[in-house]
Amino acid sequence: MSLPQTIDEIRSASRQLVRELGFTGSTFAGTGLPPSAVHALIEIEQGGMTARDLGALLHLEKSSVSRMLRKLVQSGDVVEEPGKADGRVKHLSLTKAGRDRVAGIHDFARAQVQAAVTHLTAEQRQTVLKGLSLYSTALSGTLEAPAVDIRAGYQPGLIARITEMHARYYARASGFGLTFEAVVAGGLAEFAPRLGKPQNGIWAAMSGGEIAGSIAIDGEDLGPGLAHLRWFITGDALRGSGAGKRLLDAALAFADRQGFAETHLWTFSGLHAARHLYETRGFKLAEERFGSQWGSEVLEQRFVRRLP
Repeated sequence: MSLPQTIDEIRSASRQLVRELGFTGSTFAGTGLPPSAVHALIEIEQGGMTARDLGALLHLEKSSVSRMLRKLVQSGDVVEEPGKADGRVKHLSLTKAGRDRVAGIHDFARAQVQAAVTHLTAEQRQTVLKGLSLYSTALSGTLEAPAVDIRAGYQPGLIARITEMHARYYARASGFGLTFEAVVAGGLAEFAPRLGKPQNGIWAAMSGGEIAGSIAIDGEDLGPGLAHLRWFITGDALRGSGAGKRLLDAALAFADRQGFAETHLWTFSGLHAARHLYETRGFKLAEERFGSQWGSEVLEQRFVRRLP
């Protein structure tokens, strides 16, 4: 799916989520209060909240916060107290009635979520949790680059995960299908038993305990003195994070330590970002030819890097 399509799908799902949760109504969470007031009560329950803090947290103007708090004070849910250091700063706390109301809000919301997630498997529930957390953090602009650990050697699930990443990416980028996926899986299955030999190596980029990138050096299939760089890919979440550079540098450092006179790799025309990365590491285009071994015809390119 292209980025514009993904954006439109996320917008559609977000609108449905807003409707299903009741944000479009005049009352919310079974309280008779508007959504902003319900959120305000939940935040005030945490303690240490001021009117100014509440406005910043809920993205509301000062006048809107003042009107909302005035109604919550009048309803007997909230108490405003002037700060000791600055009387203009209003410290907020819940009354007994307010605490009871918030308890009811939590009960309502938990029941609403439980009714939905009972239709999901345990794995799907974790997917929902992770997706909502990532999306909300990204919307806030505070999403940090994922922590990535480059690990050498076999990792459980490596063959399946590398095959999946290749199949999904190249289906989008080049229209490859079953033939391509089968070739990738077959090559990995043949290579994996040879990992115990010193001239072969594989590295995985691990993020959140999952394999999110890979690269390998096959020191046997091209002949003496030649290294074959294979299965270099990063998942969508790691693109632009620098993980690809770290994977490539780890593989090339291994090839240099092993004393390979040349390192070869095959790629396709049109993958400009990858080509630029290869060229910054000393690779030069050595050969181009049309091929259809992957299921559709592409201009294949062979790059060569000589031992520094």
